[in-house]
Amino acid sequence: MNRTANSIRQEMRAARQAWCDLGAPRLRDLRSLLVRYKFSVILGEITRIDSHWYVTHSGLLQLASRRKCRGIETFLQERLCDPAANRWVFRAVVYVGPNSKGYVGYGDADPSNVSSVVRGAEMRVAETRAVNRALRKAYGIGLCSVEELGSQPASIPPLPEGKTIGQSNGNGSANGQPRLRDKLCLLIRKYELDPNLVKRYAADFCGTESLRDAGRDLVEAFVSTVAQEAASDRAALVCKLNSYSQPQEVRS
Repeated sequence: MNRTANSIRQEMRAARQAWCDLGAPRLRDLRSLLVRYKFSVILGEITRIDSHWYVTHSGLLQLASRRKCRGIETFLQERLCDPAANRWVFRAVVYVGPNSKGYVGYGDADPSNVSSVVRGAEMRVAETRAVNRALRKAYGIGLCSVEELGSQPASIPPLPEGKTIGQSNGNGSANGQPRLRDKLCLLIRKYELDPNLVKRYAADFCGTESLRDAGRDLVEAFVSTVAQEAASDRAALVCKLNSYSQPQEVRS
């Protein structure tokens, strides 16, 4: 997907709204990242913490998808792990092409180096860190990823029109990440989708009466799916959404 000048302007506008103190050097750095890697500030793929830019796990996965990554393997390094202490180490290998020998990254996690928000999920954090490091090596990303930090005070931009992103409730998150519902609203605005049709698609995707009845994992999967479909082929997504405008048959 080619990045249009209008898309870049929208991303830069979102960044300036989120971080009012951005100077010209930081803005130049951000524009370079948006153009080179096609990261999205709006979708939370890149963020700013303590005046430094960081990429997110979502951003790295989207980049891998755009670059046609051939596969990712992860391996638990049992000899380095200590389950009693909740210490886990993973090795990840990213294959960028059919003849790729693989790019290797390691990730570790234990209660001393993870945020209190994800305490108890150290195994998953370790795997995510390993995958992030391997992806950064594979695609030449010099930025550290948010998930590799000892704590994750992610600074995600608020909604447009000055609306702030709420804290945890329902589909929210307590670590400063945007609520999934907010992410979905951003996608609807960015790609000019019909919100009512998106809601019907969501209910069908999650197998529930409405989106609010679905669990967080399902909602997260739906938002990720819509983001990918919209970015890769908006026309096809609109066609799919239009199919939900037809009244459903009532069967006796």
